[in-house]
Amino acid sequence: MWYKRTIPLVIVFVIGVLAFAHNYVPYPEADDFREHMTKWFMIIGGFGLFLGAYSLLHMHVSRIRRMQPGWAYSAFVFIGAAGMIIVGLWNDGYGPLESAPSTAKTWFDWGFDYVQIPCSATIFSILAFFMASAAFRTFRARNVNAALLLVAALLVMFGRVPASESVGAWFGQQGFFPKIADLIMEFPNLAATRGILLGMSLGAISQSLRILFGIERSYMGVGD
Repeated sequence: MWYKRTIPLVIVFVIGVLAFAHNYVPYPEADDFREHMTKWFMIIGGFGLFLGAYSLLHMHVSRIRRMQPGWAYSAFVFIGAAGMIIVGLWNDGYGPLESAPSTAKTWFDWGFDYVQIPCSATIFSILAFFMASAAFRTFRARNVNAALLLVAALLVMFGRVPASESVGAWFGQQGFFPKIADLIMEFPNLAATRGILLGMSLGAISQSLRILFGIERSYMGVGD
């Protein structure tokens, strides 16, 4: 139907062209347009937040209802969310419309400091084992390129630890290995990083043009 396909495409094209063109229009009206569009983006983002919360709750409710593996973790999602909402609204007796004194340690602060932060630290600490496993599989000298990557990685990691200065002092140059690590990071690594960023920029531009001209329509829930 035209109102499900044509109208969204026209809106995306018009707003996309205006959002791109206002940067090259030296008039106050362009700045006003940008401010209004920024407010509308914030409003739409707020609705997107509600949509994301509904999708998250729906997924966990379905998992609990079907008793899928790990459904107990979904139950903890509701327990944690409900607990933080309750103590946040109660606010140690001050209510949701009053601010607690800055020196007061509310139950909401306790939940954030002693539950949320330790859980986040635990998750990030687990990532270290995955990174070590991925590095072990990657840094294998299967060919010349992998051998160069392995040598460069060892030099950079060794140059970042204090022991490298002691080892360099044995050869008469205390800062030899840190300088090697800096050279690798400033020249070969930076060149590769800029190449990756250039590829990402070109990919973002091409994807934006595909969306702007209606070639990419996955945001409308269709695959064509």
